[in-house]
Formats: sequence, structure tokens, C-alpha cells
Amino acid sequence: MTTQPRSARPAVLAQNQYGKAENRVVRITRDGATHHIKDLNVSVALSGDMEEVHYSGSNANVLPTDTTKNTVYAFAKEYGIESAEQFGIHLARHFVTSQEPIKTARIRIEEYSWERIGTPGADSSSAGAEEGGHSFARKNQETRVTQITYDGSSWQVISGLKDLVVLNSTNSEFWGYVKDEYTTLKEAYDRILATEVSGRWRFEWTDDEQQMPDWEESYAQVRGHMLQAFAQTYSLSLQQTLYQMGARIIENRDEIDEVRFSLPNKHHFLVDLEPFGLKNDNEVYFAADRPYGLIEATILRDGCEALIPVDLSTL
Repeated sequence: MTTQPRSARPAVLAQNQYGKAENRVVRITRDGATHHIKDLNVSVALSGDMEEVHYSGSNANVLPTDTTKNTVYAFAKEYGIESAEQFGIHLARHFVTSQEPIKTARIRIEEYSWERIGTPGADSSSAGAEEGGHSFARKNQETRVTQITYDGSSWQVISGLKDLVVLNSTNSEFWGYVKDEYTTLKEAYDRILATEVSGRWRFEWTDDEQQMPDWEESYAQVRGHMLQAFAQTYSLSLQQTLYQMGARIIENRDEIDEVRFSLPNKHHFLVDLEPFGLKNDNEVYFAADRPYGLIEATILRDGCEALIPVDLSTL
């Protein structure tokens, strides 16, 4: 039996997609003198019957990426932005149902939070002086994220957050670990536990026959359970804390089937103050940003399949 030489085998097109990435859209909703702000970064990726544009350059099936950008801004006006998830659902449904060659739409959204600036000393007789009505400061605590994928019949919604830094100043230990000839780390029975949370959670909602979750309420509740688990877990390892954070979400939020966390251990080392004749009683630390331990895991509802990518940087 002879086989064709590798060099003689033709090249064929495999997975492909296209779209407009990082469309920044800010939507202001004016409720009298009180304004509301939604600040999103929206990326659109479309796939489907796109072989010919790659093989011959024919654009007959191609919706311009500039059109996808315009759609983002038009939909911000037409539908408003109730939530990142709902906005992404509007966009995904539109692209798949309005363009026959497009079979799947994936919408990725980052949401940047703002908080009102209080003005307790404002002169109420001045125009627009209602306290905190239209003045905002950007929150730097975290970035909310979501990815909506739609293929014309089923949905996948994965939401989450990144860049959320949390710290416990006590109630954390680390001891009893494997030691070999290269181990220098001392066991700790009272340490700082800190991490920068990157988390994603996948919703059970997959089709239009199901009742859609309240996206804003769900995010607030999931975030709250996650933080409470971090604060209330007496931690013997960051792995234990991670599991408790995910398990608490699964146990308390029926709309969530899967949670994945990537938690870098933001190490804090006690500073040796003995050369200065001072005792360091767990008071002064050196915060090291790298290298860092990286703890990652997925927590599933029993009987469910893991679908969130292992590498969260791809979301």
C-alpha cells in the first residue's frame, strides 16, 4: 500500500472566524437628573459558510466587520444595555438569524464598573445638583466579563470576573507539605492569604424555552457568595479556599452548573527585623508579585459536564 507524500496533500481550511474586536461602547440612561452608566468592551466573532472568501477571496457571504461594529452601537441605542449578558444575547441572535451564511456568533464582553461620586454639600438650588446624579468614579476593583455563544438553536453563557484582589490577614495556614532536598519554605501557622481572582461560571440556561436568569441579580449573588466563602473559610491551603468558593456558588445558585477559578497566590513574606533589634510578630510583610503559585480548578454540579476552557485567558 502506497501513501501520498505529505507535500502532495492539499491544504484545507479548518476552524475560522472573523469579526470586530474591542468595540468600546458607553451607554448613558437619563432618569431625570439621575443618570445610569454602562461601559462595555464588546468583541464579535462570527463563523459559518466562509470557505469561499478564504479560497478565492469572494466576499459574497461576508458581513463587513465594520457593520458588526455599527450594530453594537445601534443596539446600544435600540435595546439599551440592561446587562452585559442580555446585550450579548441580542447581538448573537441578530447575527445568526439575519445572515444565512453565519451559523455561530460568539460575543465577548468586558464591563467596567463606575460608582457615583457623592456630593453632600451640593447646593440643591443649582441646576442638576441632585446628589451623585451624574458624577462617577471608575471602580478599579474588578472587570466583569461574559461570553455568549449562539448557533441558531442553543445558547452557552459563561460569565465571570477578573482582577479582583482579596486578602485575609489571618485564619490561614500552610504546613504538612512534601519536603525534599530543595525545600526551604518554612511551615506557616498564621499567614496572609491573598489572591487576584479570575473566575468564570457557566449558566444552566441553554435555550429559549427555559426561563432566562436575572443576569444582574445573578452576578451580584454569585460575587457575594464567592467573597463570603473566601472570608469565612479557615484555610489550610489556597486549594481548599478555591473549592469552598466554587462549592458555595453551586450550592446556592441553581442557575449555575460550573465554576472555574484561576487564583495566583500573592505571597506575603515576613520581613526579618532581627538585625534591627526588632521582633516581627506577624506585622510587617514583603509583598512579592512574582514568582507566584498558581492554583486552578473547576467545580461542577454533580452530573454536569465541564465546558469552561481550562485556560481562562482564552475567554
